[in-house]
Amino acid sequence: MGKKKVKLKKKIRLIVIVLLIIVLGIFALDYFDVSSYFTKKEEEKKKKVEVKVPQEYEASLFMVGDALIHSCVYNDAKTSDGGYDFKPQIELIKPIASKYDLAYYNQETVLGGTELGLSNYPRFNSPYEVGDAFIDAGFNLVSLATNHTMDKGEAGVTNSVNYWKKQKNVVTSGQWLSEDEREESVTKIHEINGITYAFLSYTTWTNGLETPYGKSYLNNVYSDEKAKADIEKIKDKVDIIIAAMHWGTEYYLGVDSDQTRIANFLASQGVQLIIGAHPHVVEPVEYINDGKTFVIYSLGNIISDQEGNERLTGLMMGLDIKKKVDVDDSVTISIENPRAELSYTKSGYCKNFKVYPYSQLNTSILYNYESLRDKYQGIVSQRYPDLKWGLAGE
Repeated sequence: MGKKKVKLKKKIRLIVIVLLIIVLGIFALDYFDVSSYFTKKEEEKKKKVEVKVPQEYEASLFMVGDALIHSCVYNDAKTSDGGYDFKPQIELIKPIASKYDLAYYNQETVLGGTELGLSNYPRFNSPYEVGDAFIDAGFNLVSLATNHTMDKGEAGVTNSVNYWKKQKNVVTSGQWLSEDEREESVTKIHEINGITYAFLSYTTWTNGLETPYGKSYLNNVYSDEKAKADIEKIKDKVDIIIAAMHWGTEYYLGVDSDQTRIANFLASQGVQLIIGAHPHVVEPVEYINDGKTFVIYSLGNIISDQEGNERLTGLMMGLDIKKKVDVDDSVTISIENPRAELSYTKSGYCKNFKVYPYSQLNTSILYNYESLRDKYQGIVSQRYPDLKWGLAGE
């Protein structure tokens, strides 16, 4: 009987051990199932958070034409203390320019300062205060390569570049003091509202005033080869390339063959926005390169003392630069919503200069402004009839 009891106890113990193993196994399976469940849920949450959506960025750009500072313009700006104040002359443009992320103008005459002697046509030199006034009005993108860059020689360019170097948050191009400075400028990446851009400025005209040998960096004279090399260095590093072109035929309201050729060449190299100067009158605007590039052939003058309504009428333009980053990280850049308004420089007997948006004109300021508005709007929009008109009230 004793042996039977021992065997029975061993069987019972074995059964208990097996049952315990089974129970522990069940609990273990449940635990890992639950743990796996929560782990999967956490992973699903992370995946939901990490799902990409397209990102969109936008920057607005305002543009006006040439600051052509004749002696009457700077004499009118002279103050009682011997300085100069051009701010009242463009005070009606400031409320428009200041609304934009970027605001561009072309500094036609070199800012060599009074120490070099101010001068008029044909060899201009202007006070630094011209730049002060445009910066105060909100302009922060300035083209410097013009046919008047060398009017005061190397000294004029040196003073001009040194003046612009002191200005904060202003991007310039077209004049430099060394080849290293030129290289740095051409390859510099600028950024606004998440959009990166490069800014280039060239002139096709020099008035026969060439830069000294070995110092071509003083005035950025255009060639296809130079532009192509510049663009190659930067086009894969930025979202958009803006090129300011001093080109065309003076006082011609159309587009000449050289402008057409250069515009198409720059577009083929990857330039998306071309801003034209030099003709001193307004010219057409249009999209080229299958809508990828927008060209303003000439903005005319923003301020000058030239004669005739054609030369006293300028073009002001606004547009939006848009960037879309898709879920696959591909980037699309577009120039959208181009809009425009004409400007008019009013003066009287070589004084009281003031630039007016056409929308603020009346017959006492310019007696036939309505017919002139229709004429010049027709010229500007002939290649792009969908151009919207109106900036001052936007």
